Amino acid sequence: MAATLSIQQISKSYGAIRALNGVSFDVPEGSVFGVLGPNGSGKTTLLGILLDVLVANGGTYQWFGGIPAHEARKKIGALLETPNFYHYLSAFDNLAITAAIRGAGLEDRLEVLKIVGLLERKDSKFQTYSLGMKQRLAIGAALLGKPRVLVLDEPTNGLDPAGIAEIRELIKQLNKQGITIIIASHLLDEIEKVCTHVAILKRGELLLTGDVNEVLISEDQIEVAAGNMEALLVALHAMPGINKLSRKETVLQLACAAGIGPYQVNEYCVGKGIILTHLNLRKKSLETKFMELTN
Repeated sequence: MAATLSIQQISKSYGAIRALNGVSFDVPEGSVFGVLGPNGSGKTTLLGILLDVLVANGGTYQWFGGIPAHEARKKIGALLETPNFYHYLSAFDNLAITAAIRGAGLEDRLEVLKIVGLLERKDSKFQTYSLGMKQRLAIGAALLGKPRVLVLDEPTNGLDPAGIAEIRELIKQLNKQGITIIIASHLLDEIEKVCTHVAILKRGELLLTGDVNEVLISEDQIEVAAGNMEALLVALHAMPGINKLSRKETVLQLACAAGIGPYQVNEYCVGKGIILTHLNLRKKSLETKFMELTN
């Protein structure tokens, strides 16, 4: 899959504070790419650099295979901060300002309002909108000019559950239309539910990047115990498919490869003449995995 964006060794410092430290990854074309990390991890700084709002101290990046920056910018729609609209103007009139900058016309405004589900409220004043509607209008403004890429910084911040669901559904719909979407968020749930790929940042360092299903895969653990714990430990050290083995109080904790579950562990132990006195599968949540990575 071709890369819409390629980042190589991006670094940024504010005095003695290192906001980004040699961050590198590719954003595949057609993906919903999540930049995930706790507050202060460098997500917003990275987006600012990629959109020419900030200047990096080191490293390079390329949009669309390396076309000139001013050409690339025309193909990118972005929402980096709280939407800045006039409260006393209607949604339609507010979009006129952005449309003029982007060279979009009347039909373009109607089209984006339809896409974000606000066509029927186009003549309502911005101040009458809910937070979710305001955020959808901001995404509509970013869609003017038919961008190939949409960059969103914390798009569900401050929204209630209904508003969050609306934004998530909108992101999925836009991606189905062929738009590559880059989302910065500190919410694992948001990334897990809408993204195809992810990069995890912590204090400016890239921890992991790749397909969401591979990077955020939860690792179940099997707990076992036997009358002779030393014999059990020796036996399991030799068992194929045991990726990690640790002793915790009165049990052994096993992290196993795909296809190795409690049944296989028990069968193996019986074959070695060991009868288990304890066998339990502990499900590890994605939340736990994320906390382990970022804490």
